Amino acid sequence: MSLSLHSSSVAEIDPVVLYEILRLRVDVFVVEQDCPYPELDGRDLEPGARLLWFTDDDGRVLATLRVLSDGDDRRIGRVATAVAARGRGLAADLMRAAVAQSEDRLVRLDAQAHLSGWYARFGFVVDGDEFLEDGIPHLPMTLAARR
Repeated sequence: MSLSLHSSSVAEIDPVVLYEILRLRVDVFVVEQDCPYPELDGRDLEPGARLLWFTDDDGRVLATLRVLSDGDDRRIGRVATAVAARGRGLAADLMRAAVAQSEDRLVRLDAQAHLSGWYARFGFVVDGDEFLEDGIPHLPMTLAARR
């Protein structure tokens, strides 16, 4: 099975594919993590926002993440992988692609605390105190701009 990596603004994504991306995010963050919150927060529509995702040969969305512009910085979030596709390194490949697309800008993210070590693999460091978001402990993390 071959995989395809995609990167696009919401406006450029086929509606069926966009539905699959958003459904995956809801399945992971709302259903699986039992965390009712407004997953569709409007930020996907902001100028400069990009979604990255992998599809398989059948066009199924296997993993996704979002990159936002936060002033001069970038913000990575909504990193999600379908249950059936976990353990294949897809989220790591998406992270590497997102960091590469962030050019020479500081990259921020709010990591679920238990995943801070995973994000550290990509060079992210904790840069603030732990906080609760939707009842889940998170840590703010940054990746210094590459000059």
